[in-house]
Amino acid sequence: MVDLAKITQPLSLDRFGPRRDGPLVLELDLTEGVADEAPGDPIGQLVNRRRQQYLDVVEGIRRGARDPGVAALLVRVDTRSLGFAKVQELRACVADFRAAGKPAVAWADSFGEAGDGNLPYYLACAFSEIAMAPTGVLGLTGLQLRSTFVKGALDKLGLGYEVGRRHEYKNALNGMTETGFTDAHREAVGRIAASLGDQLAEGVARARSLTVDAVRALVSRGPFVGAEAVDEGLVDRLAYRDEIYAGLLSRVAGEDGPEPRLSFVTRYHRRHTPAPRPRVAGGADHIALITATGTISLGRTRRSPLGGGTVMGSDTVAAAFRAARRDPHVKAVVFRVDSRGGSPTASDAIRRESQLTREAGIPVVATMGDVAGSGGYYVTLGADAIVAQPGTLTGSIGVIVGKPVLGPLLERYGITSDAVAVGDHAGMFDTDRPFSESEWERVNALLDQVYEDFTGKVATARGMTRDEVHEVARGRVWTGRDAHERGLVDALGGLETAVRRARELAGGRALPLRPFPHRHPLDRLRPHESSEDPAAAQPQSALDAWGSLRGVAAALGLPEAGALTMPDLGRLR
Repeated sequence: MVDLAKITQPLSLDRFGPRRDGPLVLELDLTEGVADEAPGDPIGQLVNRRRQQYLDVVEGIRRGARDPGVAALLVRVDTRSLGFAKVQELRACVADFRAAGKPAVAWADSFGEAGDGNLPYYLACAFSEIAMAPTGVLGLTGLQLRSTFVKGALDKLGLGYEVGRRHEYKNALNGMTETGFTDAHREAVGRIAASLGDQLAEGVARARSLTVDAVRALVSRGPFVGAEAVDEGLVDRLAYRDEIYAGLLSRVAGEDGPEPRLSFVTRYHRRHTPAPRPRVAGGADHIALITATGTISLGRTRRSPLGGGTVMGSDTVAAAFRAARRDPHVKAVVFRVDSRGGSPTASDAIRRESQLTREAGIPVVATMGDVAGSGGYYVTLGADAIVAQPGTLTGSIGVIVGKPVLGPLLERYGITSDAVAVGDHAGMFDTDRPFSESEWERVNALLDQVYEDFTGKVATARGMTRDEVHEVARGRVWTGRDAHERGLVDALGGLETAVRRARELAGGRALPLRPFPHRHPLDRLRPHESSEDPAAAQPQSALDAWGSLRGVAAALGLPEAGALTMPDLGRLR
């Protein structure tokens, strides 16, 4: 039996002498959360230095699969910071690791004691062994998408809401205007739940050597206590943490060889990743990874240094594409998008720069994360190819605008206002009154124009007719699997799939993938030479990325950054 205490004991000076390195066991604790990407500013990096970065996790597992010194993978499963698509990408990484003939063990104290265990168990099913604590519960109970409607409460407060949309499936503000699902809303959400439910059942069935029907029957009977989970073939064994670790380490240890070593996946990956080189002539050719997450807005990307939300600024992302075009060593671009959308103008600016990069002879492949809908779909239209996971939420090709009408509520509490205006429509977006008839004419004209422009660009990019686009548009959200069947994406997969496609388009060379632009700490301090300067692609830091009205906007259900915003379907349970 391996002595676990020796492996985890503090490092002492006498251990720096000659020794044989034992096999390495990669360790990952997903209960600590996973961040989409590292903050670009020094303060943010300091505050978030312990947070695991998602791409480091993905690339670390893939690196470990190829490394003969890595013997096994041990993961404490949790998915609170992951959506369906990221879970699927991790599942693919684990499959690569297992394909190298190495054991991969998933464990958890409990898979959702309150019935929230579907997604973590779906992830665990990618591993060669699943272990759970003896007192744990397997919350395999099926998926649910719940929406909250506050119109009744707003009516009691005397607070109205005006919404214009194109078209019936664009339901981002239905919570303010309805007391329950409309027919279109229920149809769209029902299809998403069915598609994700099918993917869950199919994944579990393949992993546990069951039929899909058998899995669906088990889901209808869940949750399961530990002994039941083992009896039904859903969990391999019940064990405590010390037993799980000791068992795996003993398995990979040689009879007379050195003891195995533990290393977190992200630490292992960073130790083996060369530091970014300064921007100098003579660098190696590579594929540039440009990431874009959060609400889409005009201006610079803004991130909270304390690890809060992100606003995807069109100026920052556009500057990254321009810098890629000017860098002779960038042979292709992988554009990673995770966004619910936002400003139509900002979305189009990003799409344009992506298109110009492709037209300049540098292939661009867009890859979607958990969500890439509405404006998040729009920005991918300049790419040569679009890749999405089967569980990505995408589409939402439509437009919506709305404003609360606070006048009656304010009057009830004696709050009044007055204004002097020049022009009939000067105060049309004021929240103290509804739109007038002529103002609604302008709102509808704007909605029609944005929708026609959006669907026209989709038709051009995807080789579809306007009627074909309209049939799958109208504001409807699709899973990646359904979007692929309808011609909205080119391939199903994750970052590895996108990189493979980019290499093919770049001539088949085995080019490395590198985050782009290569950031230097002084970039934030020195003045930029011009808008073409790669340093202009640096994000800003902000204590609150949404500004002082963030809380008010969220409470009112306002789209965070514009008319191309897809609905938040809530936490998948």
